[in-house]
Amino acid sequence: MSGVRSGVRLGIDVGKARVGVARSDLHGMLATPVETVPRDARSLDRVATLAAEHEAIELVVGLPLSMSGGDTPSTTDARDFAAALAERGLAVRLVDERLTTVSAQRALHGAGRTAKSSRHVVDQVAAVILLQHALDHERSRGEPPGVTLTADGGHPTS
Repeated sequence: MSGVRSGVRLGIDVGKARVGVARSDLHGMLATPVETVPRDARSLDRVATLAAEHEAIELVVGLPLSMSGGDTPSTTDARDFAAALAERGLAVRLVDERLTTVSAQRALHGAGRTAKSSRHVVDQVAAVILLQHALDHERSRGEPPGVTLTADGGHPTS
C-alpha cells in the first residue's frame, strides 16, 4: 500500500440537474455515498462545505469524455464546475469518468431499482464508482489519477 496518500477525498459527479458526492475513508481504501446536491446557484457552496466538513485533502471531479476521448458539452460543464471549486482554494483533480453513470444505473437496476425510483441516488452511486476507480488507480500505480487544477483559474498541472 505504499504510495497511497492518507486523507479523505470527495468524489464529485457533476450533472446538469444534480451533483453526486461520495467520500473515501482516511486511508483511501473505500468510497461511500454522501449526498446528492441539487444543481443550482448554491451547488458550489454546498460542495465546498462538504469538503470542509469531511476535511477532504482533494476533490476528485469526474470528467465525462466521449467514448473517443474527446470533449462534449458535459465535459465543458464539469471543467467549469471544477475550475470554480479550484478558484475557491480547494484541491481539485480531474479524472476520466466515462461510463460511471451507466455503471451506476446498471448497478441500481440490478438491485431492483427503476430509473425513476433511483434518480435521487444515481448521482451518488456514480460519484462512488468514480472515486473508487481513482482510489484503486492510486493504490495500484502509486500515483494520483488524472490532472490537478490550480487555484489560478483551474489550469491543469501534472
